Amino acid sequence: MITADNLHRSYSIGKKQVEVLHGLSLHINRGEKVFLCGPSGAGKTTLMYTLAGLEPPQQGKVMVDGQDIYSLSLRQRALFRNRNMGFIFQNYMLMPELTALENASLATAIAGTEATERIKALLEKVGLADRMDHLPNELSGGEQQRVAIARALAHDPAIIFADEPTGNLDSRNGNQILDLLFSLADEGGKTLVTVTHDSRVAARGDRALIIRDGVVAPE
Repeated sequence: MITADNLHRSYSIGKKQVEVLHGLSLHINRGEKVFLCGPSGAGKTTLMYTLAGLEPPQQGKVMVDGQDIYSLSLRQRALFRNRNMGFIFQNYMLMPELTALENASLATAIAGTEATERIKALLEKVGLADRMDHLPNELSGGEQQRVAIARALAHDPAIIFADEPTGNLDSRNGNQILDLLFSLADEGGKTLVTVTHDSRVAARGDRALIIRDGVVAPE
């Protein structure tokens, strides 16, 4: 499903060049739940954004379902992401002026498709049947993350990328969110790629890939 080959990515900090990805390669199978782990600054989020077509590598290739995503134009890549990928962020990234239903409908609205009934069903499935008309500031952190999960699944993507999806939640809510995410991924046969710094969270996946010194550490 996802193959990365010899990825290099560095940033300039003042006059210094800091290499975050240093010839990194990996393969993630269709339907697999993979956690990207490592210490702060190891490049976990940079790697996720690169795999998702959001942050081009300076060298190397990313293949997603047989497509070299960085051979596409910016517009083609955006369309590819919208059709094939869903995103869940630690800070939820909800629009404060939109209701839960409207926030969950954003991806399909951008794609120009009508999926209101599907999204309502998703919100019911994530336990928000009676919260669809509430604004984000009227929802708890766990409820906001449930809206974000429904939004990520609204267009039925093959791949879900999640960046520290439980990072702002207590352990009880965090475990509930992971249970929900795993259940929905299994139900749809989706590939799940999650960034986490928590080894207990990572232990729940099929594999944990440890990012160290810009590469995947040997298992």
